[in-house]
Amino acid sequence: MPKPRLSDTSFAVLGLLDLFEPATPYQLKQFAQVSIFHFWSIPHTQLYTECARLAEAGLLDERREQGGRRRRVYRLSAAGRKALRQWRADPETDLYELRDPGLLKLFCGADPASLAKAQLARHERRLHAYEELLAQSDLSEGVRLSLESGIGHQREYVRFWTGLRKPPGRSRSAG
Repeated sequence: MPKPRLSDTSFAVLGLLDLFEPATPYQLKQFAQVSIFHFWSIPHTQLYTECARLAEAGLLDERREQGGRRRRVYRLSAAGRKALRQWRADPETDLYELRDPGLLKLFCGADPASLAKAQLARHERRLHAYEELLAQSDLSEGVRLSLESGIGHQREYVRFWTGLRKPPGRSRSAG
């Protein structure tokens, strides 16, 4: 069997299963919504197709429920654990792709002050949510460090959008 091409999404699925196995794709979606979806988006349908693809490639073990909805339940296989371990050990990554609709609107000519008001409120809510999550005592080091990074990003967004709320006559570059 040829070695499957593994994407960042593949590794997101492997990593989620490493933390929350055994799981159905629906359960993975629920886990992702309170964890990696804060910094890594995956279309929900892709979780289902990626699980099936990884199982076909031998990286996940699949068990089908015998009754009821006959859901597919996945676990990491030995090959999946090895692939995840190798990926974790490789320090090389691409820079992240920023897809911020607020910045896109700003670039395309939206009024900075009115846009800033809405964006500031959203980023303050997300900052608060991240700070609450970080206050939990049972976090793994990876989760804690990811939250700290997210908090830093949100603080910068709060600083940036707060500056855009100032009247045009005042300096926006101070910070």
